[in-house]
Amino acid sequence: MKKYQTGPFLSQIDLPEDLREKFELDDLPQVSQEVRQYIVDVISEIGNSHFGASLGVIELTVALHYVFNTPYDQLVWDVGHQAYGHKILTGRKDSFPSNRLKGGISGFPKRSESTYDTFGVGHSSTSISAALGMAVANNYKGEKDRQHIAVIGDGAMTAGLAFEGMNHAGYEKEANLLVVLNDNCMSIDPNVGALKEYLTDITTSQTYNKVKDDVWKLLGKISKFGPDAQTIASKISNALKGSLLKQSNLFESLNFRYFGPVDGHDVIGLAKVMEDLKNIPGPKILHCITRKGAGYKFSEEGNPTKWHAPGVFNKDTGEIVKVVPKSPQPPKYQDVFGHTIVELAEKNDKIMGVTPAMPSGCSLNIMMEAMPERTFDVGIAEQHAVTFSAGLATQGMIPFCNIYSSFMQRAFDQVLHDVAIQNLSVVFCLDRAGVVGADGATHHGAYDLAYMRCIPNMVVSAPMNEAELRNLMFTAQHENMGPFSIRYPRGNGTMTEWKTPLQKIKVGTGRKVSSGNDLAILTLGHPGNFAQAAIEELKSSGASVAHYDMRFVKPLDEMMLHEIFAKFDKVITVEDGCLMGGFGSAVIEFMVDQKYSAEVVRLGIPDEYVHHGTQEELWADCRYDQAAIVATIKHMLNLGVEGVEKAANL
Repeated sequence: MKKYQTGPFLSQIDLPEDLREKFELDDLPQVSQEVRQYIVDVISEIGNSHFGASLGVIELTVALHYVFNTPYDQLVWDVGHQAYGHKILTGRKDSFPSNRLKGGISGFPKRSESTYDTFGVGHSSTSISAALGMAVANNYKGEKDRQHIAVIGDGAMTAGLAFEGMNHAGYEKEANLLVVLNDNCMSIDPNVGALKEYLTDITTSQTYNKVKDDVWKLLGKISKFGPDAQTIASKISNALKGSLLKQSNLFESLNFRYFGPVDGHDVIGLAKVMEDLKNIPGPKILHCITRKGAGYKFSEEGNPTKWHAPGVFNKDTGEIVKVVPKSPQPPKYQDVFGHTIVELAEKNDKIMGVTPAMPSGCSLNIMMEAMPERTFDVGIAEQHAVTFSAGLATQGMIPFCNIYSSFMQRAFDQVLHDVAIQNLSVVFCLDRAGVVGADGATHHGAYDLAYMRCIPNMVVSAPMNEAELRNLMFTAQHENMGPFSIRYPRGNGTMTEWKTPLQKIKVGTGRKVSSGNDLAILTLGHPGNFAQAAIEELKSSGASVAHYDMRFVKPLDEMMLHEIFAKFDKVITVEDGCLMGGFGSAVIEFMVDQKYSAEVVRLGIPDEYVHHGTQEELWADCRYDQAAIVATIKHMLNLGVEGVEKAANL
C-alpha cells in the first residue's frame, strides 16, 4: 500500500489527544488544510470513495476533536460519507489509502474498527437517536460529565427518524446532547422539501444577524444559570455569527436551544462556539453552514453530485479519469430502468415515478427532466415514499417507487400495511440488489427476496438481463397487478443491444435457457449469466446441464418445477440474495410440499454480514460466481475434485 505524504502538523497527529495537546487554537486552520489536502491526494489516486461530503466538514471535524474529549465524549456521525477526516484524526491516517478496498478500512464509521467510531452507520438519520440513547445511559450510570454530539447533514434531517429522535430528546431535558446540523443543501442530489426551504430562510434572513439581545433572552430563560446568565450570553454572542429567529423556531418548539447559523468553515470560530456550548446543559442544536467539496477548487465549482464519489481524478486539473472501453459496453441496469420508465410513461399517463433522494443514483432523473410533473423526489424518507406511492395508487395512478434494496428495509412496515394489505398497484423497483461492492454490509441488498416473498399479494421478480428488466416493467404497469417487486443489481447488464421490443410476461412463469439431462440449474436474476458461463465452460467435460431462468420467486412457476423435479435428482439454485428464506428456500419448500426428493445445493449470500470489496470479489467470497458454480457442478456430477473447495455448502 502506497504511503502518502502528510503536512508538518498532520504528521504529528495520530490520535485526537495529539491535536489537543500539541496545537494552539490558531494552528487549527493549518491542520484543517493538511487534512483536506491528504484526502485529495489519496482519493484522487485510489478512487472508489466518497469525496465531497468529507471535504465539506473538515473544519467541523477538527474543531470537534479539538474541543471535545473523544472518545470519552461520544461523537456520532450520521451516514458516514462525512467521516474521512474523522478517520484520519483517529488512528487511521496510514491505513486511509485502503479505504473501501477489500481487507481495508470501511468507508463508514464502524464500531469494530475503532473506539472513536461510537456507532456504526451507513443509512442516514440515525445519529440523534443513537446519541440520545448514549446520553441517557451515561446519565443513568452517573457519568454526567460526558458530552454526546450527533453530526447530521441537512439531507438526513428529512427522515422521520431524525424528527422522532429530536422529539424524544426535547423531553429528556437532562440529556447532555449537542446536535450539529451540517447544512450544505445537499445529500447526494440537491435537497428538496419544506425543511430545506426553512433552513434556507434561516440562513438568508436578516433576523439572523448577530444580535446580542436575542442571545441574552435565550439564555436568560435558563434558570440554572441564575446571575451568570448574562456573562454566558456575552461569551456566546461574541462567538456566534447569528442568533435565534424572531419568528417561531422549529427546533425550539421541540425544546432544543438553537444556536446559529455559524460559518462551518471557520474552524477557530467553531471551536470557540463549541467550547461555550459545553457549559450549557440539555439538548441543543448548532446550525453550521458548509459547502460540499469545500476547499478543493474543482469540486466547489463543479457539479456537487458528480463530486460526491468521482472515482479517480487528476487533482491538479480536476479531470475525472474515465476508462474508455475498447468495444461497446452494456448499459447499467439503472439506466435501462430510467429510459424504460420514460418510454412506458409516454404511452401510459397513469405512470408516476417516486424516489427517496436518489434521482441520479437510480436514473429517475431522466423522467424528472422529461416529465417533472409526474416525478417526485421526496427526500431521505423511504417510509413516506412507499405510503405516498400507496396514496397515488388509490387514485388510479401506477407509481414506480424506486428505492435501493437495502434502503427499502426501512419501509417494510409500509410495504406490508399500506400497500400489500390493500392490494394496491405499486411497482417497487429495487436497485442495488445483491452485493454492491465497496459500501459494504450496510448497503448490500441481501434481504429483499426473503422479506418480500413473505408478504401476501406481493409479486417478487428479478430480470436476468436488460430485456427481461424492460419486460417486467412493461408487465407490472398493466392495471390491477397489485404490489409488484422488480429487483436488479448495481452495475452493468449483458446486452449492448438492449432496446428490445416490450413483451408482457405471464406473472409466475420462468423460461428454459438451455436443455440438459444430468443436472438442472435454477437461477433468479443476474446470476443466471454466471450459470450460463459455467455451463459453457463445462461443455468439453461432457456435462449435460439444463438451465432455467425462473424470473419469479413469488409466485413460483410450479408447472416448470414439476417438470424439473420429475426429471432431475440433482438441482442447483443460484441467487444474489440471502440463502435464509430466499429463492433457494422457496424451491426446497415446493419440493418438500410436493413430496419430491432430490439433491439440492443452494448458492447465494450466506447467513452472515458481508464486508466490502469489489462485486467480483464478493461474488467469489459468497461462492455463487462462475467458478463456484463450475465447482459445484463438478462435485455433484463427480467430474473431478479440482476446485471443489470453492463450491458453496458442500
